[in-house]
Amino acid sequence: MIEGIFVEGLIYGILALGVFLTFRILDFPDLTVDGTFPLGAAVMAISLTSGLNPVIALLLSFIAGFAAGTVTAVIHNKLGVPGLLAGILTMTMLWSINIRVLGNRANLPLLRTETLLTKVEGLLSPIMGETASIVIFFIIIVLLIKLGMDLFFHTDLGLTMGAMGNNEQMIISQGVNPEMMKILGVGLSNGLVAISGAFAAQYQGFADVNLGQGIVVSGLAMVMLGEFLYSSNKIELLTLRVILGAILYKAIMFFGRYYGYYIKLTPNDLKLITGVLIITCLIITKYRTKSFRFRRPGR
Repeated sequence: MIEGIFVEGLIYGILALGVFLTFRILDFPDLTVDGTFPLGAAVMAISLTSGLNPVIALLLSFIAGFAAGTVTAVIHNKLGVPGLLAGILTMTMLWSINIRVLGNRANLPLLRTETLLTKVEGLLSPIMGETASIVIFFIIIVLLIKLGMDLFFHTDLGLTMGAMGNNEQMIISQGVNPEMMKILGVGLSNGLVAISGAFAAQYQGFADVNLGQGIVVSGLAMVMLGEFLYSSNKIELLTLRVILGAILYKAIMFFGRYYGYYIKLTPNDLKLITGVLIITCLIITKYRTKSFRFRRPGR
């Protein structure tokens, strides 16, 4: 049980890092995520069933996600479409593209296909057992992605991207093209989301075009839950709390799924729980900010 929560939390932690990049760093409300998550799963599934190396398949998933994010950013930049609508347009088109990628099927099983996870299990399970080997593998993968993000946001390019989310006019006055920053940022975000989808497909044993339904709301819930754990302005701690928020979210969903019958909850109510979580987070944030604003000095 605990191992399953950690594995799913780490897989969706990659998704949460992508959502964090657009919603918190770029201040860009991107709904492309609902399409790129199943896109990553679809590319991974069709690549594996075609006999491609799992590592190459994972790279192709990232490239596909990056390309989808780029389309959203270009629609926003060149056509003057609001970011929210640009994401909805790309997400809608991706549903048909995902069907095409899966060979005009809505679902593709991977139960008899060798994946990256089956390779890891075969390599490490004699030493530490199947479950522990998968947990360790995902801890290493997520930490590497987190480290890569931390290092990126310590570079000039990363600092510029972060500054653009706070004050776009300032970076324009410095001679930086905000359109390129948005293309890179939204592309990287959706690339991470696609990687998360690729791992989810391998872990669950199938790819489905409906895997991403409402996934952006789940990603937001993970980010917001992480923000209640502690406050910080350091990128290293910000990315860590996003991952911890994803694990906490999956734990809440697990207990809601398996113990919710005591209060007449069913698996069909999980979306309701997610929505209530986000609304609760927003209410607490609002009153916490108001309380801080009106607190007297010295109290």
